[in-house]
Amino acid sequence: MPAVTVVPDPDASLEHEFETHRRALTGYCYRMLGSGSEAEDAVQETMVRAWRASDRLQARAALKSWLYRIAANVCFDMLQGAQRRAVPMDLGPSSAADDDLGHRLPEHAWVQPMADTRLLPLEADPADVADSRETLRLAFVAALQHLPPRQRAVLILREVLRWQATEVGELLDMSVASVNSALQRARATLAKLDLDRDAPVGAGVPAEQQALLERYVDAFERYDIASLVALLHEDADFSMPPYPLWVRGPEQVAAFMRGAGAKCEGSRVVPTQANGGPAAAIYNADPDGGWTPWAIVVVEASDGRITGLHHFLYPELFTQFGLPARLDA
Repeated sequence: MPAVTVVPDPDASLEHEFETHRRALTGYCYRMLGSGSEAEDAVQETMVRAWRASDRLQARAALKSWLYRIAANVCFDMLQGAQRRAVPMDLGPSSAADDDLGHRLPEHAWVQPMADTRLLPLEADPADVADSRETLRLAFVAALQHLPPRQRAVLILREVLRWQATEVGELLDMSVASVNSALQRARATLAKLDLDRDAPVGAGVPAEQQALLERYVDAFERYDIASLVALLHEDADFSMPPYPLWVRGPEQVAAFMRGAGAKCEGSRVVPTQANGGPAAAIYNADPDGGWTPWAIVVVEASDGRITGLHHFLYPELFTQFGLPARLDA
């Protein structure tokens, strides 16, 4: 029989190339939008627009910048008229543990966490991964939301993704002078937000973070509040979006967990990763048996102590994190 010649499918090849950029694009869109679900929607729309216009792609070598140009425009469209997303610490001073929680604010009011598995590259230089983790911190993503969309894009492209000013100018249809000016204004805005307070000094070793997370999970499941607050930095923040209330310091955290938070006694906790660092999924006990999703907790740390416990009371996030819909007894 004559040999069969297999002709490569150019569409399949292009689709594969699109997919190799998905995680990096998701990270870019997440920093722009402050929401995991919106970031994934933006990337999907980017892929759809890119596919529809693929016949206009001049060279495969230009694919990356072409995808980022589309993603930037998608994000700009989504940010038109949008309210700035925030974290509770942006909205006012800390409260006492026995204060009223306040009214639940809508989802779009808050910066949302995102699973590392959807953001970080599977294979990359460890130094690059460390830099990526730093710029996924909740405090950094929330700070980005203070910037106008175009300044936000410039800062992410220049300082997070390390693009040259000429490349950013071509992507955003800006002159190099305009790019540099936007970057300078963005840096000045971030400098006023005191991001250094929340910088994870000395906490970049994954093994150390994992050990601290394991101690937190153990203390929480036993509901040993004394052991749990012993893990906290003296200025640790404790927040619970969608509620605006937040408290600061081991004493207030302990008071809250023994008071309004006492319903979490008997919960189960599953370790995970979010926003470049340790996180936990808390399942509350179900009266009918087993445990049901309650909150994703982003755990921030510095020098072997927990500096932030940020509880996102959105059970729908568990699916995005690839977590079980419930735990059986």
